[in-house]
Amino acid sequence: MPRVMVVEDQRIMRESLAQVLREAEFEVFAYGRPEQALAAVAAEHPDLIVTDVRMPGMTGLELLEKVKASFPFVEVVVMTAYGTVKDAVAAMKAGAFDYVLKPFEPEELLLVTKKALEHRGFVVQQELRDRDNGTVLIGRERGLSSLYARIEQVAQTQSTVFIRGESGVGKEVVAKLIHELSPRRNKPLVKVNCAALSAGLLESELFGHTKGAFTGADRDRVGRFELADGGSLLLDEVTEIPQELQAKLLRVLQEKEFERVGSSEVRRADVRIIATSNRDVEGEVRKGKFREDLYFRLAVVPVKVPALREHKEDIPELVQYFVRNFACDMGRRNIKLVPGTMERLAAYDWPGNVRELANAVERSLVLSTSDELDIAVEGGAVLRGKDAVEPGGIYVVREGMKMEEVERGVILATLGRLGGHRKNTADALGVSERALREKIKKYKETGVYNGD
Repeated sequence: MPRVMVVEDQRIMRESLAQVLREAEFEVFAYGRPEQALAAVAAEHPDLIVTDVRMPGMTGLELLEKVKASFPFVEVVVMTAYGTVKDAVAAMKAGAFDYVLKPFEPEELLLVTKKALEHRGFVVQQELRDRDNGTVLIGRERGLSSLYARIEQVAQTQSTVFIRGESGVGKEVVAKLIHELSPRRNKPLVKVNCAALSAGLLESELFGHTKGAFTGADRDRVGRFELADGGSLLLDEVTEIPQELQAKLLRVLQEKEFERVGSSEVRRADVRIIATSNRDVEGEVRKGKFREDLYFRLAVVPVKVPALREHKEDIPELVQYFVRNFACDMGRRNIKLVPGTMERLAAYDWPGNVRELANAVERSLVLSTSDELDIAVEGGAVLRGKDAVEPGGIYVVREGMKMEEVERGVILATLGRLGGHRKNTADALGVSERALREKIKKYKETGVYNGD
């Protein structure tokens, strides 16, 4: 059921709007003051806000700007009187989806509301399709505020950009933003994972090859440079490029020309290079593993993405984002965080950065059957909470483990902590005793559990 927040200082009008929307099968939250509504957005997770413009204290325009700054996927429809159409124009410029002029018929409001929700669904689905392993760039505190400024600054240029940062901070997301804000936005952004391919395969991927160039080359192949012509080429983890190929890449960057493998025909492509690395690049240069001249050619405009521990103030917003989107994928709507969860998350340094946080949220949602979600992470990827393993029964989740292995480990760890008591274990995990019995039966049959 879509969630709509109504913000109107006139009580009769507010109650009337809420009733119209409830009859249309929306879940409605009504507030008489914008300050109250703003404070409730993080907890209520509205899909849409319908707000008056002229109200005492904070105006509807101010509410719109604050909501969009922190929750960009919440759509906003403004209501304004006929004589103040300029307020509606200002609202549209600030990011409102649409406006309605007072007085209006209920059908008019419902039509605009449904269109706004349809638009939001499209935007969110597009964002989810573009998301890389749950990594998103969200936040405005400290390091990220300067990062946004740098992104906007370099996006308008044609210069090569070198994005550096630890694994999981969102380097690829930054690369996508730079491309989407650039004059090349209507041309492709082509990605090459330099760490995943051998020297021979990577050369073919980058420059293409001709039929018969090597065993298995049964046809001509267009390389990534040609595919990205007019757009941008993302060299992900560029410092992993084998040394024998670094000289060829340097030549392309300098001369703007290349040949396909197996061909002497010179080709050219108009490509903007965006490179990323999670390495100490200067250290790699000193060790002779990465060419210094290639490094200087790539690092025309350096961009540093801060680690999550450097902007922990953004953790609450990130958590709300991940909870909302993962829960939505699972068909769960009313997830609330238990008190103290955010404090525990902020106390952890997150060596895996935003990706680790996203994984922690997703795992805890998968393992929890309660609408009250408790997330805590300690000593690496360790889950703890009333719906997983509580203090004294910590279960370590290692990289590469399947979700069924994680579930089994959490259940068995909790059984061990509670002395094999099934009812207490079921209560601690938030599942029925019957469901727990079925799991234990399966574990006994496979030989991974020998308890009573």
